[in-house]
Amino acid sequence: MIGKAISAFICIISLLACGRNEPQPSKFEFSKMVEQEQTNDSLEMATFGAGCFWCVEAIYQNVNGVIEVKSGYSGGDIKNPSYKEVCTGRTGHAEVCQITFDPRVVSFAQLLEVFFGTHDPTTLNRQGADVGTQYRSAIFYHNEKQKELAELAIKAGNESGNWPDPIVTEVSAFTTFYPAEDYHDDYFNLHGEQPYCQMVIAPKVDKFKKKFSEYMKK
Repeated sequence: MIGKAISAFICIISLLACGRNEPQPSKFEFSKMVEQEQTNDSLEMATFGAGCFWCVEAIYQNVNGVIEVKSGYSGGDIKNPSYKEVCTGRTGHAEVCQITFDPRVVSFAQLLEVFFGTHDPTTLNRQGADVGTQYRSAIFYHNEKQKELAELAIKAGNESGNWPDPIVTEVSAFTTFYPAEDYHDDYFNLHGEQPYCQMVIAPKVDKFKKKFSEYMKK
């Protein structure tokens, strides 16, 4: 059913590139272009990798309807990896955030808007100066509905022509999430004065607040 909507919104879809020099489209209004998602009273989870998990955490903490954001590791073969091990790029894991959200307040499609609108999904295994498979763009879906929406968003983005390069976001079934060490929690809020926070995270958070003000917590 959703697939039938592709041709209708390809011409108007707009993806926001992040960290690139080319002209940036306005924003990714994916949720307005698909049928309304059915919601229930249960909290749901989304697991996204979009570069450094400090950045992802800082952004999604501001989204209305998001209950909790936890940094961690997914997608690899090593059990209970440490941050030091993941940073080698040899564990197969990506830095991710596991997002608990209330679908009555914010939909998965809206979370995808923020995902594509706050990082560059066309750079393979890197975001800016952060390079390695652990920084890859990835969506680890928790059900078939999330898979369908993620694949639809990627197809729409590629066909829109908004970027000169194809989207390389990995779409894989969620298996296991390993929470990161406690010192990663709430990192930007606790260490916002540090150079990395000021030079990398703060601009992304500011961009989110500007482009997605209607999704922000009051």
